[in-house]
Amino acid sequence: MAALAHSLDEEDDGVLRVATYNIHKGVQGIGPARRLEIHNLALAVDTLDADIVCLQEVRMENRREAGFFSLWPQVPQAEFLAPEGYEAVYSTNAVTKHGEHGNALLSRWPIIRHRHEDMSDHRFEQRGLLHVEIMVGEINLHAIVVHFGLIPASRLRQTAQLQRYIAREVPPEAPVIVAGDFNDWGTQVRKLLSAEALHSFEGPRTFTYPSRLPVVQLDHIYARGMKPLSLGAPRGRAWSRMSDHLPLIAEFRMHGA
Repeated sequence: MAALAHSLDEEDDGVLRVATYNIHKGVQGIGPARRLEIHNLALAVDTLDADIVCLQEVRMENRREAGFFSLWPQVPQAEFLAPEGYEAVYSTNAVTKHGEHGNALLSRWPIIRHRHEDMSDHRFEQRGLLHVEIMVGEINLHAIVVHFGLIPASRLRQTAQLQRYIAREVPPEAPVIVAGDFNDWGTQVRKLLSAEALHSFEGPRTFTYPSRLPVVQLDHIYARGMKPLSLGAPRGRAWSRMSDHLPLIAEFRMHGA
């Protein structure tokens, strides 16, 4: 599996590498033909070589799948996916008949604290955000992992809730990363977040969905208080088999680093 090339020298101080990845609960396919991809995903996450990895559709447990797959991990998926030396944080968005799943964050840097907020807009979709404070060198970075809804009106209301959350919980001078599956290929969410000085990368979109033949960008990384340097997504058959999304990887230079 080929890694996405690092666009900057590995020893370049102050560069933060962030990835976001919807892992589709670690399973691909449907019915008896479904296949377990969580082991390949663990290798893939390690290959990304990101300082911070934001994950969506991560299973805490699923009793049905654990009974179906003999190689189902004995630990929650967030812990299983964390490369050696990383800390893992998970929060539940949805509780189902057989288990629960939600957002997770893996960090190469020490985690100070974390919290969860419910963002469900209606009873048919359980959504949430995971807010993690990370000590990157001497800088307190706020990283927020989101998974927005499928309905356009829901996404606008969830964007407004995210704005209120940041205003309430994040100091105005603090650097912020907001990353995840926004389920949005338009410009409304981007325009609303830009009002909070949360900016995505300019220029052509980096398509991430569907992974076999990506034609839209549903996954985004927004930032405040950092200089954007590069954005990309790996391609290839191995990546297209592991999830219905491709990972998105961004690099930033942290101010004051």
